[in-house]
Amino acid sequence: MTDALIAAAIQVRDNAHATFSNFKVGAAVQDDTGRIHTGCNVENATYGLTVCAERVAIFKAISEGARRFTCVAVVADTETLTPPCGACRQILWEFCGDVESFSPTWPVKPKPCISLLYSQGPSMRHSSNTRLVRALLTALVFVTAIHAAPATSS
Repeated sequence: MTDALIAAAIQVRDNAHATFSNFKVGAAVQDDTGRIHTGCNVENATYGLTVCAERVAIFKAISEGARRFTCVAVVADTETLTPPCGACRQILWEFCGDVESFSPTWPVKPKPCISLLYSQGPSMRHSSNTRLVRALLTALVFVTAIHAAPATSS
């Protein structure tokens, strides 16, 4: 089913509305019944209202009644490694858990979804400020560690 999932992501990528960046992305998620749900990026002039392909696919699947997922495929129109943005990583983790993730540009296939949380490639496609993204991820890990630490009595 991996080939069908990647093919669906490639096909939906052509529907992307990427008039500002010209960077088209397609995503496909497979639910536990085998049904494939697709999404493409839809840009807006404000950029903040742009919606990534991964989130479109997940939200579309949820709106169609899917609740459990088995695989995710993400396809960009570049050979460069393009991991999902932080918002997409959160949505993928929250709704998909540690499912297998596929992309023709990832060097190892399949990848567990958790690895997307720490992916860093030459292009952090949704963020021009890679240092900020890394700092936020580091802060998130730090805050999580503080909350997980046992309380000490004084």
